[in-house]
Amino acid sequence: MIVEDTVDYHLRSTLFTMRRMYNLMAQEIGITQGIGYALINIGDNGIPATKIAPLMGMTSSSLSRMLKNLEDDGLVYRKQDEDDKRVVNIFLTSDGLKLKKKIEDVVLDFNNKLFQKLNLKELQIFEKVNNIIKEQAKNEIDNLRNQ
Repeated sequence: MIVEDTVDYHLRSTLFTMRRMYNLMAQEIGITQGIGYALINIGDNGIPATKIAPLMGMTSSSLSRMLKNLEDDGLVYRKQDEDDKRVVNIFLTSDGLKLKKKIEDVVLDFNNKLFQKLNLKELQIFEKVNNIIKEQAKNEIDNLRNQ
C-alpha cells in the first residue's frame, strides 16, 4: 500500500495542517484552537452544555474544565433552561461575543482566500466528496457497532 494514495492520508494531512494554522492564529489572540471552536459554536440563543462536547469531539469532563475556564475568564455564563431545569445552557458574555467575532473573521478570511482559488463547481465537488466519505465512515461505524 502506498499511504499517499489513500483518502485517509490526504484528509489527515489537510486537517493537521489546518489545525496547526488555526492554533498559531489562536495563539496570536491569546486562546487555543479548542476555545475558539467552542466559542464559534455558541449561538445567540446559547447552546446546551451537553451539545458542545460532541461537536468538538471532546469528553464531557474535558469540556467541563474548558467551560469552567471560559466562565472564569468572563467569556461565557451558564443559565438553567426555563423549560427543562435539567438542562444548562451556555451563553457568550459581551467579551465572549467580541472574541467570537475575531475568531469568525479569521475563519472567514481563510475561506475567502480559498474561494479565490476555487470556483463554484470545484467547491460543490469538494462538498460532495466529503459527504460521501463521511457517509461511508458512518456506515462503517454502524457496521462495527452491530457486530
